[in-house]
Amino acid sequence: MSQVKKGLQAFFGAVGSFFKEFGQAAAKGDLFVKLSLIWMGAGYIRRKQFVKGILMTIFEVAVIWYTLGFAMEYVPKFSTLGTVQQESVFNIATMQTEFNDYDHSFMILLFSLISFVVWAIFAVVYLYNIVAVYRLQKRAEAGLHINTFKEDMKEYINKKFYVTLLALPVTGIVVFTVIPLLVLILVAFTNYDQQHMPPSSLFTWVGFENFKSLFSSGGLTITFGYAFGKILVWTLVWAVFATITTYIGGILLSMLINSKKTKLPKLWRTLFVITIAVPQFVSLLLVRNFFANNGIFNTFCASIGLTDWFRDIGLISTSYIPFLSANGWAHVMIILINIWIGVPYQMLIATGVLMNIPTEQLESARIDGATPRQTFIHITMPYVLFVTGPTLVTDFVKNINNFNVIYLLTDGVFVTTDQLMANSQAKETDLLITWLFNLTQNYYNFKMASTIGIVVFVICAVFTLIAFSRFLKGDREEAFR
Repeated sequence: MSQVKKGLQAFFGAVGSFFKEFGQAAAKGDLFVKLSLIWMGAGYIRRKQFVKGILMTIFEVAVIWYTLGFAMEYVPKFSTLGTVQQESVFNIATMQTEFNDYDHSFMILLFSLISFVVWAIFAVVYLYNIVAVYRLQKRAEAGLHINTFKEDMKEYINKKFYVTLLALPVTGIVVFTVIPLLVLILVAFTNYDQQHMPPSSLFTWVGFENFKSLFSSGGLTITFGYAFGKILVWTLVWAVFATITTYIGGILLSMLINSKKTKLPKLWRTLFVITIAVPQFVSLLLVRNFFANNGIFNTFCASIGLTDWFRDIGLISTSYIPFLSANGWAHVMIILINIWIGVPYQMLIATGVLMNIPTEQLESARIDGATPRQTFIHITMPYVLFVTGPTLVTDFVKNINNFNVIYLLTDGVFVTTDQLMANSQAKETDLLITWLFNLTQNYYNFKMASTIGIVVFVICAVFTLIAFSRFLKGDREEAFR
């Protein structure tokens, strides 16, 4: 965590220096710098940077117009998320039934949040603008050259080209990631569900009630604590097994194919690569049909007497083997099927890594009398872990959110018999991410889905920070040279 700490210290140090310079600008700036506190383009106009002055003036006017003409319609209602319900009223003037001027809770929440983001961006630009015109003042007092607008634009193509390249991605992150994430967080503190669905009805703030429901359990009421505990455990178990099995399986398969004793290695490698070319959802749907209660595999097991034998020894009580429809069976089958799907990807990654293991280390180990097993444990595996460690972390996080495998294999096949799970609209095979999806798609329980989304984000973020800090700690590269 030392690197995270250093990063935070550097960030807060830079922020502190920026505000110190802003204070100096407000206190020591000339008349036009101080005038820029009201009219953002004044400082640029004074230094004959007319294009920048006009652009900053337009930006300031646009934000003021947005605030007065749009934001003030929603932001004052943000504290209550609306108070006027939708109602039908008879308009005598038109002799028709019309809707009243009602509030829409979600629109209030969304547009208020967008307004806060716009104001935050304006505040950053406003503060930076004061610092920038103060720097221009100091350059003018020192007799230094002040760039024209054309020269500034050339800098964004040359010296500051990284700013130009990052502008569009950062904008995309703010619009498509930050704002939806903030909406998700805010909804978790409301009672937005099927009973509070705008515009027919309003929802409002409920504080931490949803989190209390998620982390507590009781009776046969619709509480989520019981389901959350079971699904969280299964999610972590699934993520661990799905990551480790495919990771180790890919390394072993790669070593087997690249072994000198293996015949036709190119053929075997090609066959496994072809499996990757088939879309994953197609493979999963086919496998689900194979292992269905009336599928091909169950028919085969019944024909050879395996189904009857399982029933005789008490493993099943049905006329079929519930590969994907019974608790326990489904969990094991999901992990096994995922091995078949995930190993070829890891095989390709491992092949590239294994080809770059320093040959002198392998040769030294062979001369010293190390067995293949000892070489694998003490040289091959540590090297592969060193190179692919960060990838292993991302694979674990990806498996926590592995929607495809769980949903495509169990949707419509697995039905829970646990009433407490059913009360929470969950199944034993659900991951947190598939539970979240069902809550929104099928039950419109947006408040609990948002709460679960926050928990998933926290779990993934904490694990990623800790894991990456461990993998990147120290200089371990010298050990493999």
